[in-house]
Amino acid sequence: QVQLVESGGGSVQAGGSLRLSCAASGYAYSPNWMGWSRHTPGKERAGVAAIYTGAGNTYYADSVKDRFTISRDNAKNTVYLQMNSLKPEDTAMYYCAVRVGDFSLRWEALLPGMYNDWGQGTQVTVSS
Repeated sequence: QVQLVESGGGSVQAGGSLRLSCAASGYAYSPNWMGWSRHTPGKERAGVAAIYTGAGNTYYADSVKDRFTISRDNAKNTVYLQMNSLKPEDTAMYYCAVRVGDFSLRWEALLPGMYNDWGQGTQVTVSS
């Protein structure tokens, strides 16, 4: 059974850092893509970062570029999201996601609807 388990969320003051982890299990083959999205009540879920697990290519939303870093440990089927210089507007529920296949266009990697499997989410709260 496929399972994604996130951890690392919490509360932090603006300017602080958090590191999220997502461990994927139950896949016959390593997923091609893993990504992070976030959701705030009243807004649509938005893609934050994605990584092509093979070559390590990374993609970021403009709102987090130069502050967030996505990385992976293929041996552990785990993806990380290092979040630095956090802002109150980064407050959201963060979800890890997997896409087993490839994307037709690379920018699709930041579209939450293109992913197959989701974790339960981990809350990040940034206070001013």
